[in-house]
Amino acid sequence: MINALTVDLEEYFQVSNFDRVVLREQWDSLPSRLREQTTRLLDLFEASEHRATFFVLGWVAERHAALLREIRTRGHEVACHGYSHELVYQLGPERFRKDLRRARAALEDACGAAVDAYRAPSYSITRDSLWALRILVEEGFTLDSSIFPIRHPRYGIPGFFREPVHLDLGDGLYLSEFPLTTLRLGPVLLPLAGGAYLRFLPAPLFRWGFQRLVQARQATVLYLHPWEIDPTQPRQKVGWRIRINHYYNLSRTEERLRWLLTHFPFSPLGESLRTLKETGQLPIRRLEELA
Repeated sequence: MINALTVDLEEYFQVSNFDRVVLREQWDSLPSRLREQTTRLLDLFEASEHRATFFVLGWVAERHAALLREIRTRGHEVACHGYSHELVYQLGPERFRKDLRRARAALEDACGAAVDAYRAPSYSITRDSLWALRILVEEGFTLDSSIFPIRHPRYGIPGFFREPVHLDLGDGLYLSEFPLTTLRLGPVLLPLAGGAYLRFLPAPLFRWGFQRLVQARQATVLYLHPWEIDPTQPRQKVGWRIRINHYYNLSRTEERLRWLLTHFPFSPLGESLRTLKETGQLPIRRLEELA
């Protein structure tokens, strides 16, 4: 069975929900809480003997190089989450390429290792930004985990492949894609990839669904953010929808994560995809096959 464990390494104030409240030029003036919460995750992973992939913002790498080196030293993978958490479809091709290069340089300088895996901020590779996949390959990336096969106001590609695939992008370009995890229940796709879904779905439902996927031997990917185990983080002045979305059940995330780490084996994303490829479980697919 393949279960990939991932962390989107970003500060509590860098989420897309706060784009109109906390401007990027304000970021350096806000108190950082990243080291404390990331260390808690590292200790939790070590205690449960799990390793993960950390998708890190270039902005974070420039300010927390020692933390990235610790992540590497403790056996985890470092991957790219863009530079300053800008949505891919808002960047456009030229700015996206520049963002990739800047972020990757910051990450590799900080951790002293090559970076070849990527996850878009807020899963913002959609049908309108599929051009980003070719740019990723052209820039030397081999792995991606940016596509959520659901319908959502900010992200998602309904009808996308639900399990990992090796995408044939044409012209000899290939990219391994690990889509975010879903469970089909009749006509409904239940998101079970972690993050807000781990916080919002009733714990028994999430556990049941994840167990069902594992029993069916479907490869899964779990994600979370360090701020999701930080219920005392500074509150932002936002409307009720964003307030609920960001702060709901923060006090229960760590407990729910611990249960998953106790009951299932997890590995880093890159290792998981390599295992799938070596065992013939990473089929080649073309984007033209999408509905």
